[in-house]
Amino acid sequence: MTASIYADVSQGCSVLGREQECEAFDTGIALMQAAQADPGNFDRKRDAARHVQTLWGYLIKDLSRPANDLSDDLKGNLISIGLWVIREADAILGDRKDDWAPLIEINKTVREGLAT
Repeated sequence: MTASIYADVSQGCSVLGREQECEAFDTGIALMQAAQADPGNFDRKRDAARHVQTLWGYLIKDLSRPANDLSDDLKGNLISIGLWVIREADAILGDRKDDWAPLIEINKTVREGLAT
């Protein structure tokens, strides 16, 4: 996914809403980076996973609303990404995975798309 894909999502959003979404992604990225740097700290891991799961849960819910006027293809792609993020964070919480890098990267990409 390129940063330009999520730029379509930001069209029609208020500047304030976009800023809040950027802040939510920035917080999630910072939490994941802190968890990656301190893998033995369960509290950091839990906080990062909860944040990104809550953020993407909200985005999926919004993308699923009939009033959301994005194309069905774009909504489907973003929902798939969101479900993947939620599953990956759950796998990290369950100690089935330990690498935050893919989650950090996809969240950075989406965040960059919001800023354009």
